[in-house]
Amino acid sequence: MKINRIEIENYRNIEKTALAFDGVNIIYGENAQGKTNLLEALYLFTGAKSFRGAADSELVRFGCDNARLKTEFFSRGRKQNAEIVIKGKRTASLNGIKKSSPSALSEEIKAVVFSPADLYMVKDGPAGRRKFEDAALCQMKANYRAVLKEYNRCLMQRNVLLKDLYKNPELCDLLYIWNKNLARAGAKIIYQREQYTRALLPLARDIFSGLSGGSEILDLKLKGCFAYEGISTAQAEEMLIKELETKQSEDIVSGSTSAGPHRDDLEILINAKTARIFGSQGQQRSCVLALKLAEAALLREKTGSEPVALLDDVMSELDEKRQDYILNSIKEGQIFITCCDKNTVLRMKSGKTIKMENGMAAGD
Repeated sequence: MKINRIEIENYRNIEKTALAFDGVNIIYGENAQGKTNLLEALYLFTGAKSFRGAADSELVRFGCDNARLKTEFFSRGRKQNAEIVIKGKRTASLNGIKKSSPSALSEEIKAVVFSPADLYMVKDGPAGRRKFEDAALCQMKANYRAVLKEYNRCLMQRNVLLKDLYKNPELCDLLYIWNKNLARAGAKIIYQREQYTRALLPLARDIFSGLSGGSEILDLKLKGCFAYEGISTAQAEEMLIKELETKQSEDIVSGSTSAGPHRDDLEILINAKTARIFGSQGQQRSCVLALKLAEAALLREKTGSEPVALLDDVMSELDEKRQDYILNSIKEGQIFITCCDKNTVLRMKSGKTIKMENGMAAGD
């Protein structure tokens, strides 16, 4: 898949612009000129909401009634086009046909995003790393979102029951039912996460090695309430039921569920040391970048769909060796990179450069 062109009207600080794209696209300029706004506009064509967490109403240029985005792209062996109109909420059309929801565009356009906010994956607690795997699996597996929703529903119901049990012990028989329901959904999540981690690791390790010039080794370990490696769905369900029963008394006292995939962690290591504690800023950024690019590669491998890589402010805190690898060594898929320093752009051997200034874009 390749995005050939975009037209933008009244979006954020961009009044009106039209741009054609290449395989590698560098968007440069000073801060607050609209670089990230351009990436965000591209991302909306995946059918998802803003990766910056903004409401639709916040995307329309100040003083305007609506914003309009159009794109021409190549996907599924043919040229296609899509349009998004934002007026209170987003509406979308594909090849001139209005869609019931913008999410319908996700079948045609997929993207992986790196933004500075994604550093929480390494710097913060396990929740961000679980979110990364779950979001990737939702793009790759058609039923994963439904399984995740079912697990969260069962978890909420079990926690409500645990709080009631503290005062009403006669409800204890109901806990068996919710243990079974939670374990059934939880086992599917555990299995899919373990399989995904195993498939992701060699791809991420290869990219990380390229970024570090072969001097550092990345490792990933999915950690849960029992050993996950090589486990089947049936085995995971059996083990999770045992864990829930073992910790039942403790859970009744606390009013919360202490075992299950909602407590999993994806440990990220560099040369066998935890990146969260021992990694430098540049190493941590390289970890996230390697995971994101590996996610794109795995999505391409498993689904046949070519995701676009949107890399926002990826060059900061990376040495020249790592920057050069990003600019000149990533050959698969279409890439969009934002940066401030024009000298970075000059080191790129091939591709397209776009300067953003006061919401105006110009291709070099």
